[in-house]
Amino acid sequence: MSRLFSLEGKVALVTGASSGLGVQFATALARQGADVALLARRIEKLEKVKADIEELGVKALAVQCDVTEVQQIKDAVKEVKDHFGKIDILVNNAGIGFMAPAEDQSDEDWLRTVDINLNGVYFMAREVGKIMVEQKYGKIINIGSIHSTVAMQGSAISAYGATKGGVKMLTKALATEWAKYNITVNTIGPAYFESEMTQEVVNDESFKTVAQTYCPMGRIGKEGELDGAVVYFASDASSYTTGQYLAVDGGWTAI
Repeated sequence: MSRLFSLEGKVALVTGASSGLGVQFATALARQGADVALLARRIEKLEKVKADIEELGVKALAVQCDVTEVQQIKDAVKEVKDHFGKIDILVNNAGIGFMAPAEDQSDEDWLRTVDINLNGVYFMAREVGKIMVEQKYGKIINIGSIHSTVAMQGSAISAYGATKGGVKMLTKALATEWAKYNITVNTIGPAYFESEMTQEVVNDESFKTVAQTYCPMGRIGKEGELDGAVVYFASDASSYTTGQYLAVDGGWTAI
């Protein structure tokens, strides 16, 4: 069973890897033996994460990349492939959280959310997918949200929800196209976890009431509670699982 979840000899690419869930995903994969390429805009933060990852006994590479720039995606993927010789796992984690009443939302805020949360996921998957098609092997893990499937009363998340819903459907489409190449494509749908992106929301005292109302477990997610999902989808344990959405949400979407 331990061999089934082993990632030794694998190369993983994680976007949005300079903070928050991206660091947790990269660390979880490294602990299972994967070498990790870390992508984000903030190279100085990536270097710190790289050093921490290497202390686990694996190789790491920090690459600056803005997922709203297609040429930067192409250059970054090429750099990772040239460095490691292959890419076995992609964790499409880069994203932003944005809330605004739909009637007041600016064109710029809508388009930026779409660019990062949906377009960036597609273009990264496309470029890494080319390598995986050639390899006849790959594991793509897109990071959605509970808002891939549900909205929430009192939260103005039209842009965020639309993009995360798009990620779920994109996952199904790519899984269907690339199954013949031995590539699996799946989505993890977290509820609220504390991170740099969400800290303003989850640290608000009133949000505790929201979590108690909407989540059967009555709390947000804890660090490490997504590790099992990402390792499962990255490993051979999920060799016959593709096009799926796995909610890690304390029962939030069960209501």
